[in-house]
Amino acid sequence: MLAMPVFWRFIRPLLLGGVLLAFQNICMAEQRTVIDAHLHYVDFMQETEGMEALMEAMDKAGVEQAWLFGLPVMKKWQADAPRKPRYYLGDESPLYYYSATDDIVAQAVQALPQEQRERVKPFISGFNPTDLHAAEQIESLIRRYPGMWYGIGEILTRHDQLTALTEGETPRANHPALMRVYEVAAEHDLPVLLHSNLTSLREETPIYLQELEAALEGSPNTRFVLAHAGTSGGVEDSQPPLKTLVPILRAMLERHDNLYVDLSWSVKDHYLMEEGKVDPDWVLLIKQYPDRFTLGSDLVGHFGGLAGQIDGYQPLLDVLPKKVAQQIGSANAKALLPEKGARIVGK
Repeated sequence: MLAMPVFWRFIRPLLLGGVLLAFQNICMAEQRTVIDAHLHYVDFMQETEGMEALMEAMDKAGVEQAWLFGLPVMKKWQADAPRKPRYYLGDESPLYYYSATDDIVAQAVQALPQEQRERVKPFISGFNPTDLHAAEQIESLIRRYPGMWYGIGEILTRHDQLTALTEGETPRANHPALMRVYEVAAEHDLPVLLHSNLTSLREETPIYLQELEAALEGSPNTRFVLAHAGTSGGVEDSQPPLKTLVPILRAMLERHDNLYVDLSWSVKDHYLMEEGKVDPDWVLLIKQYPDRFTLGSDLVGHFGGLAGQIDGYQPLLDVLPKKVAQQIGSANAKALLPEKGARIVGK
């Protein structure tokens, strides 16, 4: 008769702990309402904290799902460097295109349990955007990992210091190699996340806008997501924010129904909000085109800051109508992706 109380004295805390953990997991699952539509699995040294850290960060941040991609470039560690670089601006050594980034992502995703695998939607990014082979390389990746890929990007073009440091020809949105890539994207119903700055570090007018317009007009069947709304931290740190950005975006959204806008990184930090107050011009633009915007953290391989990045959008979500907030928080990102990952059919 004494054995039962002693038994329960030890087992009861374990049972209660298990019930509490299960309850916490259910609560976190119910709170997952955001899709991070801009998340790099690796940094510029192709290093990562790994999937376990990513999933833990997603849970804490209330992120239901993430568009996940590598980085198409890697920072060179030169023999004369005083230390191993930690970021692409750490020294003057160049960056080079690194195709293995897609295999890093694919193999990490394949190792996940099915439930966690559903929470990440991998994109292809590891190709040189000035190489006419790029479209064939994308087809090869789809063949190698059938059903894996849900998009293409982030494609890096006109990215101020990063572009200047990257070896080889300067990439641009309407480069012939990329026009072929956009055809492949349309064929497989894959969205393209494209980084294409509207201007440079020293020009206050959108000198690269025509390149983007040409890509949109030349690929009407391809869905484009413009990374950071055509901005980058380097440009905004070196000169005042582009005053005409909202009118430019409004005009492009009106002309091109295949254009969507990513609100991550520099556009969030330099345009959307100032000291927690949301710019009313942006609120109006988003209300006019509520199905054309996505949110993202733009973290690179290290995920501890995910909750803070996602929380940073809360002032914007709070001032939008509930339906619109839900659209830019998750529904638009879901709608942009194909129902199933890309496969090569009949080849």
